[in-house]
Amino acid sequence: MAMLSKVQRGYGDPLDVIGREFDTALNRFFGQGNGGHQYMAPYGVDIREDADHLYVEADLPGFKKEEVDITCENQTLTISAEHKEEQKDQKSESGDWLLNERRYARFLRSFTLPPTVDVQNVNAKLQDGVLKLVLNKREETKPRKIQVA
Repeated sequence: MAMLSKVQRGYGDPLDVIGREFDTALNRFFGQGNGGHQYMAPYGVDIREDADHLYVEADLPGFKKEEVDITCENQTLTISAEHKEEQKDQKSESGDWLLNERRYARFLRSFTLPPTVDVQNVNAKLQDGVLKLVLNKREETKPRKIQVA
């Protein structure tokens, strides 16, 4: 039987490797459930705005919409997602596990929203691993053109 002794990942920057290893160690130390094997997913988030909306796009590959939770409270937008391990036997149908890293992933990000955002009117869609939120701005905070008489 072949044994994997180390999985080498293609990180370019050595400081990136140190940062990821430190994050992994902290997540394992403070992890809950799954024997302390909690993994905080390092997926990116983009935020942009125009005159009428605030747009949030978060990478959530592999998460299902049932695993995603979005809350707005006290002008704070929180996006969380949790993917729990499916129960697998140590032996699969096709042999013994050599590497099993896809057990558990968790995503948690919070953002303070400007007071111009209407938190009562939010559109959320998860498609192809990307969560897209459209937050409308309140009408009374939008710029208005005033005619000169």
